[in-house]
Amino acid sequence: MSSIHIYGRFEDLPEVFLNLFDDAAATNDFSLTLPWFALLAETTLQRYQRLRIYGVKHEARPCLILPMYEETNGKLMKSRRLTSLANCYTSLTGPVAGQASTGMGNILASVIGAMIGEKPRWDTIDLHPLAVDDDVFHDLSNALLAGGMLVQRYFCFGNWYLDVGGRSYNAYFEGLPSKLRHTLVRQSRKLTLAKRLRVNILSTGENLDQGISDYQQIYNSSWKTPEPFPSFIPGLIRLCARQGWLRLGIAYIDDEPAAAQIWIIHNRVASIFKLAYDERFSHLSAGSILTASMMQHVIDVDQVDEVDYLTGDDSYKRDWMSHRRERWGIVAFNPRTLSGALSAFRHLGARRIRNLFGRIAGRVALLRENMEKILMGTISPNKQPNT
Repeated sequence: MSSIHIYGRFEDLPEVFLNLFDDAAATNDFSLTLPWFALLAETTLQRYQRLRIYGVKHEARPCLILPMYEETNGKLMKSRRLTSLANCYTSLTGPVAGQASTGMGNILASVIGAMIGEKPRWDTIDLHPLAVDDDVFHDLSNALLAGGMLVQRYFCFGNWYLDVGGRSYNAYFEGLPSKLRHTLVRQSRKLTLAKRLRVNILSTGENLDQGISDYQQIYNSSWKTPEPFPSFIPGLIRLCARQGWLRLGIAYIDDEPAAAQIWIIHNRVASIFKLAYDERFSHLSAGSILTASMMQHVIDVDQVDEVDYLTGDDSYKRDWMSHRRERWGIVAFNPRTLSGALSAFRHLGARRIRNLFGRIAGRVALLRENMEKILMGTISPNKQPNT
């Protein structure tokens, strides 16, 4: 039997749930770790948003944590929304489960059921971005449907990644598109012979303040829009340095900061988190030269199994990566509340809502039939009914 516990701060989590984070960190993505979630909550949540952490115990043992946040908005009609603790910096989220957790579908069903049953009711529950090819995505979707919510699955972004496959950097380099290889060789040779190029890769706290300053100078001179949460990136760089995850690469041309990239190393995966270059140096391919230097470092020195470009289908990513996968979201509207029903109508349309209600009614009828069979002894209660 599962019990649900709700906390308003990570500092309030009992040690048993903190241990669950530690247990899961050995296999999870960096964006499913406690330090990541805590930094996100500290630096990006707004005044009208409140942290809401769901902890699940199964048979008195902690088995799952689902970090969310709540917000109430709207002037004429207040809307209560429950959302994954995620934003523009998040490439993957989801529940954090211990390595020994089993029966994940039933555990997720219990926590989603508890959410849906809360009073006052949530108008909308939004979970994103999730790995669409993971069973968790389908378990969450089915649990929301079974709870009577109107569910829409939606595409978030493509995710390009490289399967290193035990190759050296030289072997990987030979597989790059010829145009990219020739550009890298030509520009690197020209800058190196003229002694104009210098690349630093920072991984510890040494010279970190200067590295952050140079990164911000480059970012502010790039084509990118200002950061929505200015304290997040400096906080992330310092956090990654403390955790041993950081690879902050900066390319200098004529001793001027020209290009910068933040890579995160965790569980033998190198994640390319942020990149920028000063547009004055774009004709020298400063960004591409830095990417090649970082690739060489993580493949030959860190010996990672995978390099992940995280968020987006930018055309240049396919030149460096080998595979593509997708991240999707699930938004569920509550037809029991006026705001939830109106939101569903706006997003789904009348015909889609009628079809969803029909599917829900069929599922409820099947569940009721299975319960009657259990009571009559036709099927065993330990056998999972076909729903």
